[in-house]
Amino acid sequence: MCGQFAERSGIISSTDVATPARIRALLLILLSVWCIRIRVRGQDSLDSLRQRAEKGNAQAQTTLGTMYRNGEGVSQDLPEAAKWFRKAAEQGNSEAEDSLGFLYDYGGGVPIDHAEAAKWYRKAAEQGNADAALNLGWIYDSGQGFALDHAEAVRWYRKAAELGNDDAAFNLGVIYETGQGVAQNYDEAAKWYRKAAEQRMHIAQLSLGRLYATGRGVARDQAEAARWYQKAADLGLATAQFELSLAYSRGEGVAKDPVVAYEWMDLAVFRALGAAKEKYSAARDALGRGITADQMAEAKRRVEEWKWKK
Repeated sequence: MCGQFAERSGIISSTDVATPARIRALLLILLSVWCIRIRVRGQDSLDSLRQRAEKGNAQAQTTLGTMYRNGEGVSQDLPEAAKWFRKAAEQGNSEAEDSLGFLYDYGGGVPIDHAEAAKWYRKAAEQGNADAALNLGWIYDSGQGFALDHAEAVRWYRKAAELGNDDAAFNLGVIYETGQGVAQNYDEAAKWYRKAAEQRMHIAQLSLGRLYATGRGVARDQAEAARWYQKAADLGLATAQFELSLAYSRGEGVAKDPVVAYEWMDLAVFRALGAAKEKYSAARDALGRGITADQMAEAKRRVEEWKWKK
């Protein structure tokens, strides 16, 4: 949900799926913080929550810290958030450890201190907190406060991915596909893209589709490429809609269909931004010159139907 908002609003470019893993990790981590919503209801009223937190309940302290961080039910107050996260983190609450690490990483209510951030991320990651393992991998991948250490980045991304974190799995896919600090390995890239793609991450689905289209790390299979493009296109990724349109216009992995090709290219124009929008518009216009008025009307009808469903 938040990732799709990011692409539509331009926070994450739909055309730049080869963005370095460390950059994409930062953007997604930032989004994950502000997309969280806490609701306090019934016996979890603010007063009773605060009372439990003041008595030392680590989960109540973590929830209160999250509320202050996000400004949910209270005025946003990052120093107050840091205070409550610290209390819970000192009791070993992994969610609080990760949240406190994040505040140190980006200077929320505390001074920026990457070493302190890494300390808290590590504590949480060693307890099996996937988000913290992802964040620790990002620190080593970015070189913020530390020397770049791709081996450590891969180690922590792998731990997060094995715990089910799709962002970490995608990051590993990018690292192995591009050979960022590791030997380039398309088999590994395909493996990790698939893990993220199976969790409905549209950029990973697109990336896996491209591997099938080129036969890197997997047997070349245009039908399988189109299948993954379709999944990502259905989720609204403009680049995947563009690739799917090309597949239908050329008959690669799917039956050639100029109406469907126009439909997906028009949707790609709708979803894209900047230079990508101009590129897709030109491609759409070229497709339009090859179909009849009735076919154009049908394609437009399908486009509006898709937009309505979304």
